[in-house]
Parts: sequence; C-alpha cells; structure tokens
Amino acid sequence: MRPALTPVALSGLLALLGGCGDSSAPAPRLTQDAEQLRPADARLAAAYERSCLLCHGRAGSGAPTTGDAAAWAPRLAKGLDQLVASARDGVGGMPALGMCADCSEADLRALIVFMSAPPAPRQP
Repeated sequence: MRPALTPVALSGLLALLGGCGDSSAPAPRLTQDAEQLRPADARLAAAYERSCLLCHGRAGSGAPTTGDAAAWAPRLAKGLDQLVASARDGVGGMPALGMCADCSEADLRALIVFMSAPPAPRQP
C-alpha cells in the first residue's frame, strides 16, 4: 500500500508543476529525446536532474525544452547575462533559481548554455 501524500508534500508537488508554465505550447521537434540529455559535468547533471529537468526536459511544459535551440534563441538574443539574471530572480512561471537553491550564477550560466545548445548527434 502506497502512503498518501501529505498536504505539504502535495502542495510542494503542485508548486513545482505549476512553475512549468502553459501546457498548451506545441511540442518542439528534437533530434534527441530532451529527457535523456544531461550535462557532462556530474555535479551540474545532478543539479539539472533535481531542478531543471521537470520543466525543461518535457515538451509542452511552457519552458524552452533542453536542446531546442530555436526555442532558446529569442531568450538568448537578450544576452546571456540577462538570461542568467532572469533565472536567478525568476521569470514567468519559473521560480527564482529554477528551484536550485545551491546553484551559483556560474552554475545557472552553465546550465543555460547546456540547455540552449542543440544536442550532439547520436553516435552509431
């Protein structure tokens, strides 16, 4: 028998899911499944899995999907420093620091660079 979610756990889960934004956005076409992409650095990969993947790893969340360079382009056009500041402070449906309380601005920058880059071609 699975234990029921406590009201606090349920509200936390709903807050995380609510931060993902509009679910009516069309799914981007990716060359790789965004849910499978991870930063090469193990520490950043752990931060990505813990804080970014929920919204940026699934199409239709309202967040630009990892590896979808076209979705990231208008954000990057404002400049990487501005994008890092938005991630730090929160913007739209994204909470401050993207729910990564232990991420530095350098970590946020590295995660944004990773997420906004097109995925590497798959090796045969």
